[in-house]
Amino acid sequence: MNPIVSIIMGSTSDLPVMEKAAQLLNELEVPFEMNALSAHRTPEAVEEFAKNAHKRGIKVIIAAAGMAAHLPGVIAASTPLPVIGVPIKSSLDGMDALLAIVQMPPGIPVATVGINGALNAAILAVQMLSLGNKELEGKFIAYKESLKKKIVQANEELKEVKYPFKTN
Repeated sequence: MNPIVSIIMGSTSDLPVMEKAAQLLNELEVPFEMNALSAHRTPEAVEEFAKNAHKRGIKVIIAAAGMAAHLPGVIAASTPLPVIGVPIKSSLDGMDALLAIVQMPPGIPVATVGINGALNAAILAVQMLSLGNKELEGKFIAYKESLKKKIVQANEELKEVKYPFKTN
């Protein structure tokens, strides 16, 4: 089994956030890989990864970074693949990472999710991959239906919560 999604993080300290992406990809049976690469500490390895990811069969890259958050942009500059950036809350409440990832120059886009939004990054990757994969599309539709069911169930449970002035 070869990966089609690559989850890249600046360091393993980002793993607690990025596990949410891994869990969804795993649940939907999307082959993925996870690696730590640093735009500042291992720039040659980042460039090699970015230039060759599509040759290895990777279709989408999810790249997480905190603080200065250069990793997603550096990867996007060297790959033809779509890159989804996940800003990590590590300083300045994650706003520095969010702005560093979302404010890319013309021609080097990075699709950016919210701070610590690894789950949404995986959802976006699955949506991209579903464009050419009917089986994955079906799994994703079922996943979305499960989200609806959770809300319906939550509403049923809320009916049991009692307050003197609660009317429903």
